[in-house]
Amino acid sequence: MEETTPELLPRETVLQIRDTCLCLAAQRAARRLARRFDAVLRPFGLTNGQFSLMVALNQPDPPPMGRLAPFLAMDPSTLTAAVKPLARRGLLTVEPDPDDRRSRLLHITPEGVALMRQAAEVWRSAHAALDAQLPSGLPETLRQGLAAVAAAPPPAPLNPGKDDL
Repeated sequence: MEETTPELLPRETVLQIRDTCLCLAAQRAARRLARRFDAVLRPFGLTNGQFSLMVALNQPDPPPMGRLAPFLAMDPSTLTAAVKPLARRGLLTVEPDPDDRRSRLLHITPEGVALMRQAAEVWRSAHAALDAQLPSGLPETLRQGLAAVAAAPPPAPLNPGKDDL
């Protein structure tokens, strides 16, 4: 059977998406930032995602996983997978919530706090260097814009009724 080449999108459409798509721009920037901070945190045996998770645990009352997952923009199974290597290293513990046995609480351990103290200093320096590379005012404008995007309500389904099963 002879294969046919599908008709490609018009070049103008491809260029428009490349030049205007906020999602693509955010993904590209996020990947570059992730690689940058992964490299900075590598000496501590942490990825930028693990660092963010550990920072979120640095509070007097341990958060339940169900509240932490949306804060970190993760689904619960991804958070569970991210927690396991940190727990194996003794940086955090997972315990049943005494008020809701179905829920799990995450506690940062003293070893986790000690590691985070060191990593936070290196992160602070790396972040200051990044901020200094960007035009004046841009880092704060980016943070505010990204916070607004994160707070925006999700879009309505494209096919109302069909996705509401």
